[in-house]
Amino acid sequence: MKANRSDRPVIRPLPTIDRARQVTDALADYVEQASLQAGDRLPAERELMAALAVGRSTIREAIRHFQALGVIETRKGSGTYLLKPVSRATIHMPLSFDAVHLRDALLQTLEVRRGIECEAGMVAARRRTEKDLVVIEEKLDEMERVHLEKGTSGPEDLAFHLAVYDAAHNPLFRQLLEQMRETFERFWEHPFDRQDFARRSFPFHRTLFNAIAAQDPEAARAETLKILEIVEEDIKEMSK
Repeated sequence: MKANRSDRPVIRPLPTIDRARQVTDALADYVEQASLQAGDRLPAERELMAALAVGRSTIREAIRHFQALGVIETRKGSGTYLLKPVSRATIHMPLSFDAVHLRDALLQTLEVRRGIECEAGMVAARRRTEKDLVVIEEKLDEMERVHLEKGTSGPEDLAFHLAVYDAAHNPLFRQLLEQMRETFERFWEHPFDRQDFARRSFPFHRTLFNAIAAQDPEAARAETLKILEIVEEDIKEMSK
């Protein structure tokens, strides 16, 4: 008995191949397999065209995709360089701000930071290990030493907060907050040309540590809010 032709599965047309997507996947695989790090140079455009057997426009479309994600940058006359490691499994969420009015942009980021940083402190208080506490306190001691010696401790302050984010054991806290800070890296080096920016928040870093050590999420949230309230006040006052 012959099979009914209408019962046979339908063979459907193949989807159009997205060549640019294939190139981005191939580049991500290359970065991962070659263990490239931030600052390393990617192969030249002509080399990529030959290796992947695609045209210049396809290569440039893939490059633009990675540029939009903040993963690579092209330096005129020098080449294309990796800004952050990437793989096919990596999800990048680039941030963009209208920094024409720096004061407004900073206050907007602070609104977002308040929610993320308070949550990070609370999660760190719940999840921190004894090893985490050792690292956080080391960063805090160094911050306090430099602050008392110089009256300011920007890099050390950042190191302390990054240790708190790490104690939350959720990599997104550190990545999101680092990316927001990197957006205004030049500003944070010399905020409003004032060495005393947010200096009044100095004592609350010790009390934040104490709350995390005591595994008290609500106290960690309260101390984080005190720090950010001072940052907001100084942004408004010093940008007048």
